[in-house]
Amino acid sequence: MTSNNPQTREWQTLSNDHHLAPFSDFKQLKEKGPRIITNAKGVYLWDSEGNKILDGMAGLWCVAIGYGRDELADAASKQMRELPYYNLFFQTAHPPVLELSKAIADIAPQGMNHVFFTGSGSEGNDTMLRMVRHYWAIKGQPNKKVIISRKNGYHGSTVAGASLGGMTYMHEQGDLPIPGIVHIAQPYWFGEGGDMTPEEFGVWAANQLEEKILEVGVDNVGAFIAEPIQGAGGVIIPPETYWPRIKEILAKYDILFVADEVICGFGRTGEWFGTDFYGLKPDMMTIAKGLTSGYIPMGGLIVRDEVVAVLNEGGDFNHGFTYSGHPVAAAVALENIRIMRDEKIIERVHAETAPYLQKRLWELNDHPLVGEVRGVGLLGAIELVQDKATRKRYEGKGVGMICRQFCFDNGLIMRAVGDTMIIAPPLVITKAEIDELVEKARKCLDLTLSALQG
Repeated sequence: MTSNNPQTREWQTLSNDHHLAPFSDFKQLKEKGPRIITNAKGVYLWDSEGNKILDGMAGLWCVAIGYGRDELADAASKQMRELPYYNLFFQTAHPPVLELSKAIADIAPQGMNHVFFTGSGSEGNDTMLRMVRHYWAIKGQPNKKVIISRKNGYHGSTVAGASLGGMTYMHEQGDLPIPGIVHIAQPYWFGEGGDMTPEEFGVWAANQLEEKILEVGVDNVGAFIAEPIQGAGGVIIPPETYWPRIKEILAKYDILFVADEVICGFGRTGEWFGTDFYGLKPDMMTIAKGLTSGYIPMGGLIVRDEVVAVLNEGGDFNHGFTYSGHPVAAAVALENIRIMRDEKIIERVHAETAPYLQKRLWELNDHPLVGEVRGVGLLGAIELVQDKATRKRYEGKGVGMICRQFCFDNGLIMRAVGDTMIIAPPLVITKAEIDELVEKARKCLDLTLSALQG
């Protein structure tokens, strides 16, 4: 980025000389220089050039209660002075992690009362894979190792997480997926539904699960993992027929169901979990991001009581991390959940801001560049197309990246997934800030269209 501030250039030099950034083209980033974010408050960020930016992505889907909450900093500071660290190995625990376990059980779906803590959602899904296989081994069915996932799903970027995810550009680096993981079609009607109605496509996509179970063999399938709504894949909201049919299939076969709640969890859909929104009954739920509002790293796996009863008979579960249930992270998560409950943040999302955001986003359907607007809760997607009627894209133009740059340049963060623009603002966003978000989005759509026509 072009800089007028010597301090910005100094930080960019440090980046070029010493920092390797995630999901980045290192050469390209070195030539361009990163945008340097220096401070934040509420739903806004400021960069080192003094630009104010509305964060339409809540960081990476995670800053649920907004930036600058002193209560979370105070909780971390207090815990650091009291017990800055101790591990959970060797039959040891500490109060923050035990109290957090209870707090999560109180808001989780009924019958899910146990949590295994990790440092991230990726680690949570690594834990899930090992726990699923351990579970079936205890039950005398060690061949039930295969995990079924979905194409274009995202479950992290560790070796197991990237394998579970269905993103081919990640699989191309590192000989992924690892053995024992297979993928089925995603429920992405706009991009892949063809001539089917959304209802027909939802049933078709769900039936791919049954076909894959039968192909692999029921005796070899350990679990099916899916995000209630695919986040990083482009805010893929399944047709209304999808999850009811999936539930029928899951009830028919003896496999575990894992809901990856890393993005949907902790209020994003207007319910505590996406599982609640769709009336699902998972055996395990991966969590992270909104658990601490991103203020400190933490993830985990919530496990159904019936699964825990089997695990209790299996001896040691030889798995864990140095920072599992870190006391400072646990203290921050506890305070984060308290704030969400006491301030009724999720209730306000459900009743007020989510309906308002969806109403305002829907107005963008009249834009010549917009093929579809979809959303749930405080999640939204805007499909950019050349032809509305046929859903035809601008081939080879990189329209999403063009639009993303206009957003950056005009004080808004929207993420581009191909030619789909997505948003997931902090849960504390107000109606006035939603108005600002949508007005800036429309301006950036106008600028993108002009650039394409020019």
